[in-house]
Amino acid sequence: MEQKIISRIIVGDISTNCWIYPLSESSLSGHNIPPGFTGCALIDPGDEADSIVAHLGQLQFVPLYILLTHGHLDHIAAIPALVAEYGALVAIHQADAECLGPDSYPVHYRSITAAGGTAAYIDAHWEKMPPPDKKLEEGDIIGPFTVLHLPGHTAGSIGLWDREAKVLFSGDTLFYSDYGRTDLPGGNEAQLFASLKRLFAMDPDTGVFPGHGPSTSIGKEAARGMLPA
Repeated sequence: MEQKIISRIIVGDISTNCWIYPLSESSLSGHNIPPGFTGCALIDPGDEADSIVAHLGQLQFVPLYILLTHGHLDHIAAIPALVAEYGALVAIHQADAECLGPDSYPVHYRSITAAGGTAAYIDAHWEKMPPPDKKLEEGDIIGPFTVLHLPGHTAGSIGLWDREAKVLFSGDTLFYSDYGRTDLPGGNEAQLFASLKRLFAMDPDTGVFPGHGPSTSIGKEAARGMLPA
């Protein structure tokens, strides 16, 4: 199996990981890709659209999918500019779909102010959000990924799991030596611990690429004993 080279660009005020994941040649048919470029999935483009576009150009990638592990603004703010640039398909779990679309500003206002932010902060990062092209559910297949519904950080948090490559994009559910907060709208501690228990039962060699911080593995995080007794 060919080893995928996963690229990261860190964006925004709280250092969100925007991941670039190459797609196989077999998944590119039917897409209009410029000569010399190849397709990728872009995961959690949280800010700095110009930097993301420049980085994609350097790597000679065109995003065919923009995939969101959840709907918080620090994971989605670059979407309007990227959709205008590439026309990529945007997908989010149905339970977080209210975070996209023309009526999504109040959703983010509630979340940001609950975290101690202000309307001025939202306005500084805000562009009108397009609606999702696809609303995901547990078990859906999109590109190389199987969708794992992992509620707790938000109601619609997901993992994007490439089973064959043993790669998991965990969003803000699981980090290196930590896990996501549950005190914002849609958060639920019991659900988050259940989601972590599910992840820790996976193949320990699965690589974990989180929403913030360094990459890790299921085995390393399961061994830390983070779950309550």
